[in-house]
Amino acid sequence: MRTFRLAPDNMSFSFMRLRRVSYPFSAVMSIVSVIMFLTLGLNFGIDFAGGTLLEIRSKTGQADLASLRALGDKLSLGEVEVQAFGGGTDATVRLRLQPGGDPAQQAAVEKVRAEIGPNYEFRRVEVVGPRVSGELVQSGTLGVVVSIISVLIYLWFRYEWQLAIAAVIATMHDLLLTVGFFAVTRLEFNVTSIAAILTIVGLSLNETVVVLDRIREMMRKYKKLPIAEMIDLSINAVLSRTIMTSTTTLLALLALVFFGGHVIQSFSLSMMWGVFVATYSSIFICSPILIYLGVRPGDLAEPEPEDGKQAGRAKKAAA
Repeated sequence: MRTFRLAPDNMSFSFMRLRRVSYPFSAVMSIVSVIMFLTLGLNFGIDFAGGTLLEIRSKTGQADLASLRALGDKLSLGEVEVQAFGGGTDATVRLRLQPGGDPAQQAAVEKVRAEIGPNYEFRRVEVVGPRVSGELVQSGTLGVVVSIISVLIYLWFRYEWQLAIAAVIATMHDLLLTVGFFAVTRLEFNVTSIAAILTIVGLSLNETVVVLDRIREMMRKYKKLPIAEMIDLSINAVLSRTIMTSTTTLLALLALVFFGGHVIQSFSLSMMWGVFVATYSSIFICSPILIYLGVRPGDLAEPEPEDGKQAGRAKKAAA
């Protein structure tokens, strides 16, 4: 029985010809990400910003977003952020931190409940104080920084310096574009977003390692083949595996987007973006760097033959 393949076995597409397009494109995307992050910042969720989050559902049809936004002035609660989701009957109402600690937060919730309670069903209420949100920010930032440093150290010791530089640049490229994705789309950045970023870093590392391992293998096998042709040969060799992995991951994430609910929507959408970015960078960012670094097949150290290792051990034993 013939197996189903998303890419033919004899694929011979020249990916390296597109590096003159992919690098300017990625440069523009990176600049946009930095500008959007510095100007707009991230849309911090209740986990990081603190305050009160209310998830409500209208009993009379579509949620009246205008009247919900007016609650801040009407009830003297300050700025109120309202966002509709689902079929338009559901909405989230986020209240800023109220002066007076937890009792003031609870009082604000009761004011809103008394004002709109007859027309809305309260499905979820979350209250996070400034101390808790500050601790979450510190813990989340520390976790991301430590994980990235660990990944970079692994890459540096895992490969020769040319391949390590390529892997590090690709990983940082994916991280930067993911942060830019959150800034541009205004998706809520919360604890699950931290989990998404760490998962994307791992996914990017996995895709990069697969491609670089095959490139190193081909370099040791075909020592006279031009570097661009060798990289194309390596990418085409793993393309079927890459497409299959990305496709199955996207199918699972699509199920989470449509059926997972609003709570994990930020995680699901950012992960879908991460799958695209990780696959793209492993082919069009990481691999071409080897060309610009002037890597040649002879630059990679040959693994020591097994008989040579045995001879070395025998000499040490005799000494």
